[in-house]
Amino acid sequence: MKLLKNIAMLCVIAFINQGCGSDFLDLEPISSSTTGNSYKTEDDIEAALVAVYNSLHNEFYTWDNVLMGDVRSDNCYAGPPDDVDIWAYDQLTIASNNSRIFNNWRDFYRGISRANVVLDKIEGIEELSNTRKHQIIGEARFLRAFYYFDLVKQYGGVPIVEQTGTADPDKTQIPRNTIEEVYAFITADLEFASANLPDSYGLGMDVDKGRATKGASNALLAKVWAQHPLHDYAKVIQYADAVINSAAGYALLGDYPTLFNGNNYNNSESIFEAQYIGGTPQGNWGPQLFLPPSISGDGWRKYATPSKNLINAYTSELDVVRVNTNIITERVPWVDEYYNADLPFTPVPFAYKQKNADGWNSGDQVYLLRLADILLLKAEAMAYLNEGDFGRSLVDQIRNRAGLANTAATNGEMLDAILLERRLELALENHRWDDLVRNDKIIETMNNLQELNLITDEFVDYDMNENKILLPIPLNEIDRNPALEQNPGY
Repeated sequence: MKLLKNIAMLCVIAFINQGCGSDFLDLEPISSSTTGNSYKTEDDIEAALVAVYNSLHNEFYTWDNVLMGDVRSDNCYAGPPDDVDIWAYDQLTIASNNSRIFNNWRDFYRGISRANVVLDKIEGIEELSNTRKHQIIGEARFLRAFYYFDLVKQYGGVPIVEQTGTADPDKTQIPRNTIEEVYAFITADLEFASANLPDSYGLGMDVDKGRATKGASNALLAKVWAQHPLHDYAKVIQYADAVINSAAGYALLGDYPTLFNGNNYNNSESIFEAQYIGGTPQGNWGPQLFLPPSISGDGWRKYATPSKNLINAYTSELDVVRVNTNIITERVPWVDEYYNADLPFTPVPFAYKQKNADGWNSGDQVYLLRLADILLLKAEAMAYLNEGDFGRSLVDQIRNRAGLANTAATNGEMLDAILLERRLELALENHRWDDLVRNDKIIETMNNLQELNLITDEFVDYDMNENKILLPIPLNEIDRNPALEQNPGY
């Protein structure tokens, strides 16, 4: 696939274009990346677009998203306690000098900067047809919105950057926009993308399956309006229906394990994926960090250990299909604070959503948008609006696919039932924290957790409060950009 075969070369080009060397990082805010290169041909702009997609291979989408959405919530423990920056996600003690906070901020803005380069330079490419020109703009704006959505969910209001090619401090050292302004910017980008992108790019083997489509734009719009401070549930339903009724023919796979066996990516349920090619420089190194020694081929302690609370959620629902698909258990020689502090070689669970390590070079891909998420999101909106069957039939589709009976929840219980169903269906896919925040359950859930550390023989005090919903603005980014203000509580 052309989109993927060029990634290794274009990654280098993109980093040069962004000026991302150490001197650059020491001097300028990451949110103000600049470029001075010229773009003259269709190949030039297509290469620049590939670089925007290549940001989906950064550390966040490879594995940090699981730290953000699952380790930070009640789904997983961090893993090795000597990795202090990651352990802080588990304990909710994240500080503004946490290296991962800055790394993710940097990588999101690099992706945004690359998108801005495409949008800035495309007007000078005369050989492009109008159709392809608008598609490229749509793809770049979709990706820019995608990166901004992760920024606003994690950090709140952030600087909106559209300019390229300037190092003027008056234009680069800019303050944070409000959360509402960032959401308005995201929705404008996505509405343009939805209007200008095709339902698909064809069915042939030579088609770039990883490219943004109208369905991906509508799916992200549904998620944006659900997470938006205004929670416009009518728009959630509108955009979810646009996905459900899409000419692309999205449909749930009949068998849940088939989604994650490594052989069926870019399937009918998949709306947007991060694409990897195993055994090449574009392989996925993330699974090596999660999988047990029998699969990974090494013997060191792994990250994102599924929590007892998550396993109990599966057990309480008799959800055998999904627990066996998402979690694998193995005896290990190391000590684990929650499972085997006194008895080494006691079974310990591992994240098993991606199943092939292949020596840091897996072909396992990452679902970024899939239909089950959108169906459950529509059900959630229907429950909030007291509409129809409160989303019951949509929940039952997901449950039945997992071999479970229809939900027994009453209308008044449907929101909790949907939140549980999202947890069981989407665990280890970076949804849980956002789901709890969106439904105003995050403080209650984290403070009610009863997680006993077997080494200290004490329950963990997460001390969850309103300030911890957002991450801190990276301290070194504030040092670079004095116009930035820190989030409360940091």
